[in-house]
Amino acid sequence: MRVLVVDDEPEMAALLSRGLVGEGYAVDVATDGIQAMTLAAAERYDIAVLDVTMPGMSGFELCRRLREQARGIAILLLTARDAVDDRVRGLDAGADDYLTKPFAFVELAARLRALRRRDAISPSSLDVGDLAIDLAGQRISVGENQVRLSRTEFDLLRLLVEHREHVMSRREILDAVWEAGTFVDTNIVDQYVSYLRKKLDAVGTSVRIVTSRGVGFRLTTEAT
Repeated sequence: MRVLVVDDEPEMAALLSRGLVGEGYAVDVATDGIQAMTLAAAERYDIAVLDVTMPGMSGFELCRRLREQARGIAILLLTARDAVDDRVRGLDAGADDYLTKPFAFVELAARLRALRRRDAISPSSLDVGDLAIDLAGQRISVGENQVRLSRTEFDLLRLLVEHREHVMSRREILDAVWEAGTFVDTNIVDQYVSYLRKKLDAVGTSVRIVTSRGVGFRLTTEAT
């Protein structure tokens, strides 16, 4: 597993690098967003650990660019901010998880292991009703109509597919998709359900996400 660490503080970057190498990862370090994008263009990384507060390109912007450039990469943000708006902004930018400074390295290592488990899917594609799901490319399609999902949208869809016709509560979704449910407002679930519904509509599928008022959501292939 290859990890890209991006932090403009040399001591923190070196500390993270040493710790991750000790965990068995191959690690490259970048000190700013431009260098990180250059490395990501030349090397395939499984995980990126990004500091949010950097001069020039912020961790949020770098996250968005990596999500577009490096297909399938898992992204964890490191931030000294603990405001809900900043955490939501990071998740909206395409991050898979975040960790607030200061943190214990053992927690960082555990979160990276969780991201690796999330990637452990064997089939490359899946059909649900008329919807084709490209698990490797994180795309959905109906015939020639194709749309790419963000990583979080993809994880949400996969969860609903695995439990289709079963109502998943917001808390169950939060714990499964974000794996940090205690620290994230449940409203983020509704926000991503809305994003996913728009993309399902865009490909013209009959697959729908149904709201069970006061409970949660379920995926159905039943016609209205």
